[in-house]
Amino acid sequence: MTSPSAPTGPFKVTAQPSGRSFEVEGGEAILPAAIRQGIGMPYGCKDGACGSCKCKKLEGIVVHGTHQAKALSAEEEAEGYILTCCGVPQSDVVIYSKQVTDESAFPVRKMPSRVLSMERRSPDVVVLRMQLPANDTMRFHAGQYVEFILRDGARRSYSMANAPHRLMQETGPGTSAPVIELHIRHMPGGKFTDHVFTAMKEKEIMRVEGPYGSFYLREDSDKPIVLLASGTGFAPIKAVIEHLQFKGIQRPATLYWGGRRPADLYLDDWVKAQLAQMPTLQYVPVISNALPEDNWTGRTGFVHKAVMEDFPDLSGHQVYACGAPIVVDSAREQFSAQCKLPPDEFYADAFTSESDKHGKTA
Repeated sequence: MTSPSAPTGPFKVTAQPSGRSFEVEGGEAILPAAIRQGIGMPYGCKDGACGSCKCKKLEGIVVHGTHQAKALSAEEEAEGYILTCCGVPQSDVVIYSKQVTDESAFPVRKMPSRVLSMERRSPDVVVLRMQLPANDTMRFHAGQYVEFILRDGARRSYSMANAPHRLMQETGPGTSAPVIELHIRHMPGGKFTDHVFTAMKEKEIMRVEGPYGSFYLREDSDKPIVLLASGTGFAPIKAVIEHLQFKGIQRPATLYWGGRRPADLYLDDWVKAQLAQMPTLQYVPVISNALPEDNWTGRTGFVHKAVMEDFPDLSGHQVYACGAPIVVDSAREQFSAQCKLPPDEFYADAFTSESDKHGKTA
């Protein structure tokens, strides 16, 4: 934390290689300053718990507030790595993060949204369609997310599961409007998801803000793609698949989707329907806790391990991963350490629940 004699700022933070720069007020952490100015940076918990925002400091002085060692170890800090969510500049700073968006990033907008439909796809997953204002359309990359702003000011982040070309959808006979699709998993005791699963009604109005996130397809590459999803982390992967199909991108792509039980692969039928139309797409469902009554005959175990079995050499690939922080973090670390994946070719949004932040299980 800053001391009374600490430099007062504001300080300039520059992200390479994009060259994007922004100002951070004295005593302010890097991430909230970037979000406030509409600059896309990777993050998960915003609380020093998950490590999703970790990046390399090239120049300058940064001190950290409270954070967990699993997010940033003492060794990593000594090597110059920082957590932007709790790293407070004491000087001008230069960081390296290929995930920081450039000046062409879409503006972050705050707008009302109306519940258009709710479809229960499994015992604990709802596909939620939210209608946006017709005269204030949000522009976004396939794979980005929005935040719901709750009445008490708390925020909850959910990826948009439809690609931008599928924003305009039918909302009634002869009518259409901008619609975003979100996949909500019930976290029992969760302030927001309890409401979604027990009290939410069609036409309910909620505030959303977005787009956020650096999880979207890098189209300047021709490398083969591994898409890695756990649970409702499939939502942004679905948007990326729609985008690949719409743009006619022929890069080989393999989707690995993991769940505890087969019901967790709540849009398995949708994926299989895409395979018939996309010869470059392969699909590997992976189940970790199948029961005898599931009659599961497919791959089992941890989903990221299935990737490692099939792709022992990822040096020529890009990986796009979304889901539980433990899955994303394990994949990030092991793909680079054991499968030669270049660290800057791993793109991820790991969403940390409120219970995850405090070391609890949902």
